[in-house]
This record gives sequence, structure tokens and C-alpha cells, in this order.
Amino acid sequence: MFQLPTYAPDLNPTEGIWSLVKRDIGNLAATNLAEITRAVKRRLKTFQYRPDGG
Repeated sequence: MFQLPTYAPDLNPTEGIWSLVKRDIGNLAATNLAEITRAVKRRLKTFQYRPDGG
């Protein structure tokens, strides 16, 4: 097992993805969890098809 630092986007690319997702939904005024879930899924799908973040 290799212990990664708490925040290491260069060692764990997932950190960079979540950072971008959180930035995009940071000002979301959701009224319920379903809205947040849809927004996150939509943004992750964007990364799936456009890895450059577009």
C-alpha cells in the first residue's frame, strides 16, 4: 500500500477532476440532492467526452 498525501493532483488525477467539478457547481443554488447529483453527473460526462475540460 502506498499512502498518498491529502491533496496531490499530480499523483492522483481524480483530485484535479473533483476540483474542477466543485468549481463549476460551487454557486449552484440547488433545492435538493437530486439537482446536485444531476449537475455533478452532467459535468463528469463532459470530462468523459472532452478530457480537456471543455
